Amino acid sequence: MLASLLSAGKATAHPHVWVTVETEIQHDAEKRVTGFQHKWTFDEFYSSFATQGMDKNEDGKLDREELKELAEVNVTSLKEFGFFTFPKIARDQADCDEPRDYWLEQKDGMLTLHFFLPLKQPVEKAKLKDFHFSVYDPTFYVAFAFAKDAPIRMAAGLSECRPEISRPEIQAPAKSLSESVQSENNELMGSGSAYAENVRLKCGA
Repeated sequence: MLASLLSAGKATAHPHVWVTVETEIQHDAEKRVTGFQHKWTFDEFYSSFATQGMDKNEDGKLDREELKELAEVNVTSLKEFGFFTFPKIARDQADCDEPRDYWLEQKDGMLTLHFFLPLKQPVEKAKLKDFHFSVYDPTFYVAFAFAKDAPIRMAAGLSECRPEISRPEIQAPAKSLSESVQSENNELMGSGSAYAENVRLKCGA
């Protein structure tokens, strides 16, 4: 469903879906960064649209099993867009592997997608000072923003590193889906990278 919306929205290049991001940075026993445990919460309009007719047992709520197929379709389709996650070591792109352990939940009318996105090659501890990443849609059809409270966390065992978020000078508009559809503001046109928040790790003193 999300992939279909993205394909339809490439020509418009302004946001129609809003996603709040929470990420835990994972590492191995050697304290190499291994990937991202993502938690993405979609806006109420997309959540409502995507789940129409999915309450098979008609109990008024959607459980993980009812959302299983939607989770699989979404995660599989995200590959075309680089899973909207762009890690780098200095200026060099760091590739991600296929997501795993993905599932959807619905709470207070909002859909949240959970998944682990591994790096193909772990980032060595000595290179963490040059490691950074952003979460964004290059077409800017989806607007991603880190949560206000605890947006980035380090997994237990790497307490000497702390994440720092740098905000872009240009802020993505905080509009609802219906407001965005009606908007003709040309200032919103352009690459999603211009609105991307960047995360770096500060390790040691």
